[in-house]
Amino acid sequence: MERLTPSDMAMLLSEDYGWPQDIGALAILDSHELLDGDRMRLDEIRAHVGSRLHLVPRFRQLLLRPRLGLGGPLWVDAPEVDLAHHVRVRPVDPPGDEEQLLEVCEELRRRPFATDRPRWEMWLLPGLADRSIGLYVRVHHAAADGMAGMAALAAFVDTSTEIAAIRDRDPRVPDPLPSAGDLLRDNLTRRAHRLISMLGSLAHPLCLARRVWSELKVMGRVFRAVKAPASSLNQRVGPRRRMALIRGDLEAHREIAHSRSSTVNDLLLAITARGLRDLVASRGEGTPDMVLRAMVPVSLHGTGDTEPNGNSDAGMIIPLPPFGERDPARALGLIAAATAEGKKVRQPSMGTGIFRLPWVQRLGLRLVTRQRLGNVYVANVPGPPFPLYLMGARIRELFPVVPIMGNMTVGIGALSYAGQFNLTLVADADACPDLDVLADGMRRGITEFSGLAASVG
Repeated sequence: MERLTPSDMAMLLSEDYGWPQDIGALAILDSHELLDGDRMRLDEIRAHVGSRLHLVPRFRQLLLRPRLGLGGPLWVDAPEVDLAHHVRVRPVDPPGDEEQLLEVCEELRRRPFATDRPRWEMWLLPGLADRSIGLYVRVHHAAADGMAGMAALAAFVDTSTEIAAIRDRDPRVPDPLPSAGDLLRDNLTRRAHRLISMLGSLAHPLCLARRVWSELKVMGRVFRAVKAPASSLNQRVGPRRRMALIRGDLEAHREIAHSRSSTVNDLLLAITARGLRDLVASRGEGTPDMVLRAMVPVSLHGTGDTEPNGNSDAGMIIPLPPFGERDPARALGLIAAATAEGKKVRQPSMGTGIFRLPWVQRLGLRLVTRQRLGNVYVANVPGPPFPLYLMGARIRELFPVVPIMGNMTVGIGALSYAGQFNLTLVADADACPDLDVLADGMRRGITEFSGLAASVG
């Protein structure tokens, strides 16, 4: 039986505290190949998705939460997958501009996943002003993180207009749902193995002491970390979201970053800091020496992992430049130094050490609305460097959609794709009705940092 890992469990438990967790991607596609006149080729699209469903096992599984005493949640085969439920159409309201597109995505994001079906959806969004088609794909965060989500999306697309003939030559017959007795036996067996493993560790006290000391050092760094400053950015996250899109050129960003011995991710954080400075100042907050802190996930998927699954990442806290630092070169240098320092030490992960314990995760979720580790969440996911096609329709643009929770009311997702470096800003709609101030500030930051490469050249 495939029980959820501790990292995946953290994503599931957050639902119990009011923060549904799902990740998503918003794509803009050419429409001709997907339309027959003005009619969506929906049956053909569903057949295409169904022919490749075996490439993403999680999309054919249910998330089962057994009753008390039968062990933790686990993945089980769905008796059937009704693609009429998972692949659907939702036209964008007139006039079909970006604002309406994002409003539709938010409407769909707020719909809870059906617990008796695999937890993923693929929504086709016709009605855009330029006759292109939006595609919003969402999947429960317990099934995938950013890297795993990109791998899942890749299963349904091609790298050219030619549609690869992929068929499930060995269709799997779904296993029956486990009985209460099966779950109980599995739970007792796992507990016995953990007990034996613990007793085995006691037989090697020196190794055990080193491991415990290593975990204590990681925990110590977390609790000794400088607290994030109090800010209106940190409020309890509610149910509603606002989103904004920022388009960028990947090669231009690389040129800027490399001209200052930094990375594209460093530049992303510098641009974020520039936007946050405008946002906080517009709210009458902030001082020249105010240093906001960004929480940045670090993927732990192996470089040779061609089929990443579930969640495997750690969290790194990066101090952003003080608000009084107006020089782009120095600001980028400060971030590059901070990230380089952070990479030297092991970062805490929800899947290791004391964070594996369910009671610790639940305690953390109870306290996360009062956390003072970070002010903003910033995630960067590498995507394919070449164009992708869905049934011959070119994906012109691709944007990530990240979740927010706890008291971090702003999350920023970045995704590189076919020479683009696109950002999606996601914010609590009530705590951050002025998201456009952040977006405009970040766009100004892109312009300001562009001068760095030119000055070196």
